[in-house]
Amino acid sequence: MDEPPIGPYPHPSWAAALRPWNPLAPDVAARIIAMIARRLPDTAVEHVGSSAVPGCDGKGYIDLIIHSRDATHLAAINAALFALGLQRQRNRDPFPEDRPMRTGTVRHEGETFLIDVHVIHAKAREATSMQEFRDRLRADPALVREYVAAKRTILDSGVRDGGEYAASKGRFIAALGHESAEDA
Repeated sequence: MDEPPIGPYPHPSWAAALRPWNPLAPDVAARIIAMIARRLPDTAVEHVGSSAVPGCDGKGYIDLIIHSRDATHLAAINAALFALGLQRQRNRDPFPEDRPMRTGTVRHEGETFLIDVHVIHAKAREATSMQEFRDRLRADPALVREYVAAKRTILDSGVRDGGEYAASKGRFIAALGHESAEDA
């Protein structure tokens, strides 16, 4: 039997840090989206988060959203993601199984990329909010600079815990009128 194309997440995962935007990120995201699309051709998948915004420094993860339609579709999505090698979260505060996040790693051009795949109901405001925030960042270089500065301030204050870092970023995003997942 072939080894899945996506490997396990490192345990523990990378510490919260601000990494420069990686120009390979869109290619990695497109590669993962294509893998998912081959198994789920009628399912929307979006690249979101800092890695989806050229020039936006972030934690260096590839964040994707998959839109689920109902419980049956969610089960099919989970089966496809597990077959690709993605896994359940192993942190202390995982997302619930009715709105899971799957994790993994992929090697691309000699680099390892961490992947977070958020499975969110297609009608959930969270999904559209994450996409809208990505689009706002793509359209507004000043907002990108402000967002990166906010993340730098969080880390400079001594925050290294991923959950605490995500909550702090979430407050910045919410102040702009958007909901966020832990990895926006």
